[in-house]
Amino acid sequence: MKKICFLIDSIFSIGGVQRVTAVISKALAKDYDVTIVTLDKPSDKDTSLYELHEMDIHFHFFRYPETNSWKYFLCKVYSALYRKVLPQTRLTSEWYSHSSFPSEKRNALAKELKSGHYDVIIGVHAPLSTRLATCKSQLGKTQLIGWIHNSYEALFGKQSLYIGEELRMHYEYQLEKLHHTVVLCQYDAQQYHFPTNVIYNPLTLKPGSPAIGKSKKFLAVGRFSHLHKGFDLLIQAFHLFVEKNKEWALDIVGEGVEEPLYKQMIVDYGLQDRVTIHPFTNDIQSYYSNAQVYVLSSRWEGFGLVLVEAMAHGLPVVSSDLPTSQEIMGDFGLYFENGNIEQLAQRLEEATRLDWQKKSKEAYEIAKKFDLNAIIDQWKQLIEE
Repeated sequence: MKKICFLIDSIFSIGGVQRVTAVISKALAKDYDVTIVTLDKPSDKDTSLYELHEMDIHFHFFRYPETNSWKYFLCKVYSALYRKVLPQTRLTSEWYSHSSFPSEKRNALAKELKSGHYDVIIGVHAPLSTRLATCKSQLGKTQLIGWIHNSYEALFGKQSLYIGEELRMHYEYQLEKLHHTVVLCQYDAQQYHFPTNVIYNPLTLKPGSPAIGKSKKFLAVGRFSHLHKGFDLLIQAFHLFVEKNKEWALDIVGEGVEEPLYKQMIVDYGLQDRVTIHPFTNDIQSYYSNAQVYVLSSRWEGFGLVLVEAMAHGLPVVSSDLPTSQEIMGDFGLYFENGNIEQLAQRLEEATRLDWQKKSKEAYEIAKKFDLNAIIDQWKQLIEE
């Protein structure tokens, strides 16, 4: 039986990446020996969060050692030179991979991963995937896979809050060293300058009761992280929408640092009776079941998993015109120009007049394409290469 390792920052916290990783891990554990190496604190271990206790999955908790101050200073100097002055070549990228990931940290991670005698190691997210690439020479014949969960634009675009344009070539040079890099849509695959594998994320929950299309409720779900999900745009657009509509309401389910901002916007616009913020719940299905239209207002997405979840409950969708949304839904979605508040308000109004039964049937058919078994077959094929 092959031994598979997922290397992830956190598996014992709430988030879409954590949930997808847990679902894929559990499915692969039926046929492989699966270990999750995580940077979580051991005290945070809660295997009930994503029902990880249902399968025989091993957990290792890893911590990087400290770098001494003089070495840390030298590494920071070179890293700054690479970002601002030096040419972006394979050689300078290789030097940067060592300055940004000093030897004591690199050796400690390699030692942890080698101790598991894994056949395949999957780095979850771009940063840990590049760490794997830096350790490649120390990991022998182990197959290394990078699993990228953010869109190319979100990672490397001019407005990126993650990596940024200045490190784009470095990440590409490093990811190219891996045996495989998995991205979440065909559009992103075309942006990289080396071959990648496209594997969509699967539907990660068991759908609840089908929506019946009579609640007159919009629904949006996601983490309240800086700008990402565009809930600020949605609240502004809904403010315009209610100037003409006196019936529909908006439910937003999520938690995070921007929650005070959203609550203040709701008060400022006088929407307390029309917009409700709900905390995350393990019964998110009940919100899908009680909604009539789903809204994705995100400024970027690696893969809009919530779209698949919404369609699995029969919901029509209003979405920003992200490439991944259009790839997932095709002509099914009601799209608005990314960031265009007035157009979003217009699409909300149009959504209230949809032929709901027809759109609901279409939604179910699209959701079927993201069945877990079909996605796992693609992962198995990649692992067995």
